[in-house]
Amino acid sequence: MSLAPRAVLVHRVTEYEELLARHGTHGQAAFFLSRRGRDIEEVRQRRERTRRAMAEVASAVPLRWRRARVERADLDRFLFGPEDVVVVVGQDGLVANAAKYLSGQPVVGIDADPGRNTGVLVRHRAADAGALLAAASGTATSGRPTTGTAAGTVVEELTMVEAVTDDAQRLVALNEIYLGPSTHQTVRYTLGLGSGLGSEGSDAAPPEPQASSGVLVGTGTGATGWLRSLREQRSSRLRMPVPTDRRLAWFVREAWPSPTTGTTRVEGLLSPGETLRLTVESDRLVAFGDGMESDALELTWGQTVRVGVAETALRLLC
Repeated sequence: MSLAPRAVLVHRVTEYEELLARHGTHGQAAFFLSRRGRDIEEVRQRRERTRRAMAEVASAVPLRWRRARVERADLDRFLFGPEDVVVVVGQDGLVANAAKYLSGQPVVGIDADPGRNTGVLVRHRAADAGALLAAASGTATSGRPTTGTAAGTVVEELTMVEAVTDDAQRLVALNEIYLGPSTHQTVRYTLGLGSGLGSEGSDAAPPEPQASSGVLVGTGTGATGWLRSLREQRSSRLRMPVPTDRRLAWFVREAWPSPTTGTTRVEGLLSPGETLRLTVESDRLVAFGDGMESDALELTWGQTVRVGVAETALRLLC
């Protein structure tokens, strides 16, 4: 007998709750903010809007469904199941934080504070949760996208990026993966282009030794964030992918020319089957996705990591 769908509500601690955890009481937190020209009432109201959104979404979950909640800090310890429907209540970035731990489950993005978020990934209001969950239940049980004209009946598959090391460590992200020093200072490595995410892939051209503050590889979803900043900073003409494109864009940050390091490979695009290959020539590099530095891969001398299009995509209800 198949299990009923499980609604997993993903949220994060609000700024108000963080202030209370740090200062102990509302009054002490208010005093702290007032000394910095801020009003705690604004922060408290945002927390109340988030709580109301969470309550409205929770009440919309069908009675026969199972339920779970997970906070952002606990995502790396939470076990998602194939029958889950993931409901992210919060900001766009929270969808990206959850995406790396999923394997094809449908995702509903609920904007907890309309007007403050861009709504790229949290596209819906809490009042729409009932209809969205009903639409998502078919994709959770069938494993296939549904299509239609009503809101929430189309699943958009957003490309993700994946990094695989030569010792089989794996990292996926929705926006981008950063490879470089945790301090964002200069490190040395060898950069090459090849095929295959496994260590057996071969380079398509001779690799180039480089010294830089890191390499960024991202998707069309991430093209409006960190990648866009790098592209515009260098006035690049690289045509960026859109979220559903099965392509990635990559940029080297602040490549340094020297007698032993080059700057001829500083940007490009990767199609499915193509990879960016980086071999470490410094004490320590890290690779993390979507800004979650606490969940990073550590790389050391001689280790190689390949970055390319992930097989997994984020299935987001539109």
